[in-house]
Amino acid sequence: VGVKESHQMTIFRIIAAILHLGNLKIQGERDGEVSSVSSEDEHLSSFCSLLGVEHSQMQHWLCHRK
Repeated sequence: VGVKESHQMTIFRIIAAILHLGNLKIQGERDGEVSSVSSEDEHLSSFCSLLGVEHSQMQHWLCHRK
């Protein structure tokens, strides 16, 4: 396709992170008013590792609108 190997690896890392995000378990509480993600969720850990983002921040902002 003509894409450099370093760019291919970046693309693969992003796609893998998106696939892990799709497997994330988000629990709803209080009739859907509040949600949470387990800090031990392996998919969240993989997502954060692949994208280089902080685990606790991603866990927080996946469940808060602002």
